[in-house]
Amino acid sequence: MRLLLVNPNMTVAMTERMAAIARATVGDRAEIVPLTATRGFPYIASRAEAQIAGGIALEMIAENLDGIDAVVIAAFGDPGLMGARELFDLPVVGMAEAAVMSAAMMGERFSIVTFSPLMTRWYADCVAATGLGGRFTGVCTPAAREVDVARVRSDLRDDLVALANRAVTEQGADVVILGGAPLAGLAPEIAAEVQAPVIDPIAAATAQAMTLAGLGGRFAGRACKPAGKSAIGLAPALARAIAMEVR
Repeated sequence: MRLLLVNPNMTVAMTERMAAIARATVGDRAEIVPLTATRGFPYIASRAEAQIAGGIALEMIAENLDGIDAVVIAAFGDPGLMGARELFDLPVVGMAEAAVMSAAMMGERFSIVTFSPLMTRWYADCVAATGLGGRFTGVCTPAAREVDVARVRSDLRDDLVALANRAVTEQGADVVILGGAPLAGLAPEIAAEVQAPVIDPIAAATAQAMTLAGLGGRFAGRACKPAGKSAIGLAPALARAIAMEVR
């Protein structure tokens, strides 16, 4: 089995860390094929940036489908997720959706802890899109708006632990999700310090992608498939996918 891990952020180090987590999750049961965006943003941090990155993610998938059994979109806002599911006849899993679905199976109520208040409304939108908003206790963040995403796991570690525990004790969360690709890998490091299970979204997304691929479900011919049409100015592989020449 081969899983395509698509990072629509441009930061290679972020991709490498998430790929390592994905490989640890699947062991010898699957091969992880990581990709990093070559244009766009070093780190996607808003709904507007996610809209742009979603198109880039679709291009990346279209150009690298050969021999792939499932796709993981490795950015917490899931840019391009629903469009990818329309276009491509294989499982496509997003980090945010996978984390929320996993949290819903582990407890009644869940919270997202992330590193900047700039992502609060966008991440709340991601939860609402899953239909599980009634079980969501909110997004918890430090007060500071500007952070160094390369150092956030170390610089804000204590703050993130405190926020996770506050989500449990004050908001009633049964499960805590660490939101944002820069926090990948932190969940197991702080698990013993948090009073509830802590979910690493890339591990959750990888596990779900592998499960869906292993179920052998029929992804071709779904009712949501759009009609094929021609396009001008798009990357050739994506244009072929939109024309329904790619399955």
